[in-house]
Amino acid sequence: MSAVLEDKTGAPVTIRLDERRAISAYTVHLADGTLAGRADFVDPPDADGERIFFHTEVDQEFSGRGLAGLLVREALADSVRRNLTVVPVCPLFAGHLARHGDEYVANGGAFRRPTRADLAWAARAGLRGG
Repeated sequence: MSAVLEDKTGAPVTIRLDERRAISAYTVHLADGTLAGRADFVDPPDADGERIFFHTEVDQEFSGRGLAGLLVREALADSVRRNLTVVPVCPLFAGHLARHGDEYVANGGAFRRPTRADLAWAARAGLRGG
């Protein structure tokens, strides 16, 4: 999965799905290939069809360009395409779904509140590092 979008400045950025590391992530890259940020997630093996988003980060050097929002929206759009239920542990994902959850569901998305087990998965994933 790869999508070419524009940030708030009109500059092209690419969002990619990176599943090659210990922690999977959607990553945002500048036109020159520089990695500018990532939205980390885990797909727990005991929760078929669910994806726990637990951390989103954009390098401070690139703040103000709307990259975190692009990451969240594209990750959610890809989750709809993959028919995954989103579990928003990350505050950015939780906030976005609190504001736009009805629209997300109307567009075919599904999400639910995190449980203690989800928080434990996210904590273990965060300890493994990216």
